[in-house]
Amino acid sequence: MRNPHGTPIWYELLSTDPDASKAFYDDVIGWRIGPKPNGDLDYRMIETGSGEAVGGMMHLSPAMVAGGAKPTWLFYIGVDDVDATVSAITAAGGSVHLPAFDMPGVGRMAMLADPQNNPFYVMRGESDQPSRSWERTGMGKCNWHELSTTDHAAGNAFYADVFGWTFPDKMEMPDDMGDYVFAAVGDDVFGATMKVSLQPPGWLFYFRAPDIEAAAAKVKAGGGTIHAGPMEVPGGDMIIVATDPQGAMFGVAAPGN
Repeated sequence: MRNPHGTPIWYELLSTDPDASKAFYDDVIGWRIGPKPNGDLDYRMIETGSGEAVGGMMHLSPAMVAGGAKPTWLFYIGVDDVDATVSAITAAGGSVHLPAFDMPGVGRMAMLADPQNNPFYVMRGESDQPSRSWERTGMGKCNWHELSTTDHAAGNAFYADVFGWTFPDKMEMPDDMGDYVFAAVGDDVFGATMKVSLQPPGWLFYFRAPDIEAAAAKVKAGGGTIHAGPMEVPGGDMIIVATDPQGAMFGVAAPGN
């Protein structure tokens, strides 16, 4: 993908029950997650209701779970050079979970973690087309990225150093929760970082649905759990924070009333 270095370009759900996850997210977000493909690897494409690919879902096998893998959401950050970025990440205190490798027809990628052990992928895609998996108000797409970190200042410095992110503004949160610091790639503000408070450490991704009350009801009906919301956020959107039936945390954003 030919996105600027440091741009979020893909989202991936690790699930112990892909069929159940498909039914849940197709209902809550309005996605069209593909069926199980032929072959040993169960990796399914996630598409918006209009047919745009925004991510993938990988089956966590019993062996993966026995090795410590858990249901979660991850994201891929587009970079100019995967190997150079891996070196920069390790030099800045990050760690390598999966060394850089090539996937034919897809691109080169690696799985890493920041110095506070929050995991993510880096990737240089083979396609000349830019990814549009994240879009501020795109229906079915990721609208917002939120990092809860155990060391706020160090985390921001790491992402600025490695990916060139800037932090152009901040908002003070109540009850000694610290600052909500907005993050940008170039002129595009795509999310925010904050110290760990109400949420566990890690990245949280908000995907857009048409109606927040309907999404919340579908989360509950599908066996998920609502942890926050529905509530309005600055800018007028409504959000919830939830976990799916397998325990992966995610957010939903929707237009305000």
